[in-house]
Amino acid sequence: MGTETVSGIARERVDRWLAEHVAGARPPFEYELIAGGRSNLTYLVQDGAGRRLVLRRPPLGRVLQSAHDMGREHRIIAALGPTTVPVPEALAFCDDEAVNDAPFYVMAFVSGVVLDDERDAERELDVPARAAAGRSLVDVLADLHAVDPDAVGLGDLGRKEGYVERQLRRWQSQFEKSRTRDIPAMQEVHHRLAAHVPQQRRTGIVHGDYRLGNCLVGDDGAVRAVLDWELCTLGDPLADLGWLVAWWVEPGQSAAHLRRSVPSMAPGFESHRVLVERYVERSGADAADLEYYVALAYWKLACITEGVHARYRAGVMGAARSAEIEAFGEQVRQLADAALERTERLV
Repeated sequence: MGTETVSGIARERVDRWLAEHVAGARPPFEYELIAGGRSNLTYLVQDGAGRRLVLRRPPLGRVLQSAHDMGREHRIIAALGPTTVPVPEALAFCDDEAVNDAPFYVMAFVSGVVLDDERDAERELDVPARAAAGRSLVDVLADLHAVDPDAVGLGDLGRKEGYVERQLRRWQSQFEKSRTRDIPAMQEVHHRLAAHVPQQRRTGIVHGDYRLGNCLVGDDGAVRAVLDWELCTLGDPLADLGWLVAWWVEPGQSAAHLRRSVPSMAPGFESHRVLVERYVERSGADAADLEYYVALAYWKLACITEGVHARYRAGVMGAARSAEIEAFGEQVRQLADAALERTERLV
């Protein structure tokens, strides 16, 4: 870190705001972008006493505010702070855009590593710690779903019923707006999912993108903090479990549909079946409809990826090789086929 200009930080104004609104924060402050891209931007902040903080703000440029609501994200981690769900401590929120051209919030720094792919898992964790990480991930998910939204002040975070129907409407609309060609499997999966919506047996806080890549993990494998709450809402908790399973590729299995390796491909992690059994034991949930939610996860990922594919084709995501663009297009088809296979038993 240094005193040079950091994109996304109006240094003088943010310096003053931090000194005034974050208890114990002492200037001068240094900033380092540690996570960016199309999602919210995350900065490591170090104050004059060597204390580390984390600042989150929306992406640069014009963005859809509902998708990058800093106040909402800050509210969620503040509400979960007193629960058993590990989240960074929420320290302060700024809604005055005159300070940094966009709302932002500050949270405590949590030590740990983000496991984004197989190499991360092999480099950062030994084999016993990998097994522990899978178990911890599931235990934390069960703890999250045990939280009463009303009791922690999040009862109005979203509608409690009709979660799947809303997801199907939202993502089908997004897909229709962005699709660049006919993909019959996508339409068939949507038809099957819409025709077989399971009864919503429980309502809870749904993270929306729950996987190891959105957690900080200690060297013992324990999840120390769950991050990236921007998609959080109320709904059926099985949606989070289905999403976790969709991202849980085991050693020797292909991850071509994800176009990347994932941590669980490293030796030592429990199988997804063992993790599902552990979740059911911890939560008391009925997971009979889990296959539906895994199919929904694959289909949603396909809808999201088609949007990325369309934006690259239109040239609004920067320069990209034609082979890379085609790879996104092929990934949509592979995800659609994976979802179609999961829906076979529904019909």
